[in-house]
Amino acid sequence: MKLKLISLTKAFNGHACIPLTWIIATVVLANVMIFDHLAPAGDGAAGFLFDHFQLTLEPGQRTEAAGPFYYSQQTGAEDIWALPPFYSRDRKSGVEFQANDFLYPLWSDLHYGHERRWQFCQLISASSGLEPDGDHVKRFTLFPLYFQQRAADTNLNYTALLPFYGRLKHRLFRDEMYFILFPGFLETRKRDLVTDNYFFPFVDVHHGDGLEGWQVWPLAGREHKDVTTQTNGFGDVTQVPGHDHSFYLWPLYLRQINGLGTTNVENFRAAFPFFASSRSPQREATSVLWPLFNWMDDRGQKYRSWQGPWPFVVFTHGVDRHTARVWPLFSQSHGEAREGDFDLFSSPSPAQTNATHLSTHENNSYLWPGYTFTRTHADPLALQRARVLYYLYSRLAVKNTGTGKERVRTDMWPWFTWHHEFNGNERLQVLAPLEPLVSDNASLERNWSPLWSLWRAEYNPATGARSQSLLWNLYRREAAPGQESISCLFGLYQYRAHADESTFRLFYLPVPGAHTK
Repeated sequence: MKLKLISLTKAFNGHACIPLTWIIATVVLANVMIFDHLAPAGDGAAGFLFDHFQLTLEPGQRTEAAGPFYYSQQTGAEDIWALPPFYSRDRKSGVEFQANDFLYPLWSDLHYGHERRWQFCQLISASSGLEPDGDHVKRFTLFPLYFQQRAADTNLNYTALLPFYGRLKHRLFRDEMYFILFPGFLETRKRDLVTDNYFFPFVDVHHGDGLEGWQVWPLAGREHKDVTTQTNGFGDVTQVPGHDHSFYLWPLYLRQINGLGTTNVENFRAAFPFFASSRSPQREATSVLWPLFNWMDDRGQKYRSWQGPWPFVVFTHGVDRHTARVWPLFSQSHGEAREGDFDLFSSPSPAQTNATHLSTHENNSYLWPGYTFTRTHADPLALQRARVLYYLYSRLAVKNTGTGKERVRTDMWPWFTWHHEFNGNERLQVLAPLEPLVSDNASLERNWSPLWSLWRAEYNPATGARSQSLLWNLYRREAAPGQESISCLFGLYQYRAHADESTFRLFYLPVPGAHTK
């Protein structure tokens, strides 16, 4: 006789075995059916198997069954139903919102009012909704090969099949795109700038409002823009500076004249990576062996900077900024403008030069990434963040300087995450292998967090309610002013106290004589 192995994924005597997901679903359904009728009477505490309880941090109720593999939660504005990690549904009736996740992030389906979008691995997606002018449009994408849009207004329709032929509108950061045998020919439009590419990205001719240019990259190229005007959102006519750019044997020779028509005309010359120079009435900058060694004197923003070799050694001194960095040993930076906000070879605009700084910042690091500290203050919020080994330990605090209330999040990967909200609510979760890496991700918390939440603790200072749960309610304790309940070992032991009255249950049966008043 020939022996055959029996498993959940193999057949025995020609009969297919039940898939593991079906078994989990059956166990969940059985638990819910058996214990759900006990919940309204307050006896539906079976720990890991089934538990029904009131929420601690907000009004509502929650049901959990089969450990982490099933839960449902209802509040005044939200209804969640989930089989982690296979499926979850989040519905918010007040704003006509519904999110469905299947093995997140593999597949998701999102509804918001008239808008809908589903995606599979971010490669296949379809969406439908209303444009700002009220037209209803439908999109389908098989990235990066096929793009399609259909609408009642046929002017909004497009179809594109890479690399053969197609037209796109408001996709890939362009207002319009048209191509034939890409990269043979590609035409793009962004606002008034139209670019015709031949054998993209090597040859192109482009034109716009007062602008003309061409390039045969990397041999040569030229672009010139006249001084023009435009009307801003307030209806005021403003001047747009002109420029003149050219290059030969890129990047060996680059020449730029920026700010034409203003009082701060900048002349830029470069032979990368050997030398680069920028000169204007408000700024001088020089680079040798770019980007390693740089010097800058910004008279408009009143600071000087020496960098070499960048980004490891940087010293900046000015009226409103200071930086001293010898990376990775130490870095200290403080002032009213971040160092990264300026470009070494770009003169500030008059608006930047005359702007009033409304925020301050401080960045420090020692033996990076051993310890880093960031502080930013912009009324009415003040932010502080401290990190040890980047994700190993992180503490983020946001304080409202007007009310004095604070929101704090502390993470120690992969052990725990702790939240303190502006209203005083607190929540602790152990373990947390992904939450510190992808913070404030509702889909992650809905679909995956229940699987590894070995310990949960919550506190609501407004109501005085507390709750603790170990191993998916194998032990659970709830407490509020004047009442307390404890359940452990699948509900075999239960204790409840309310005012001057308490009861005990062993093996789901009341214990005679344990009732007190």
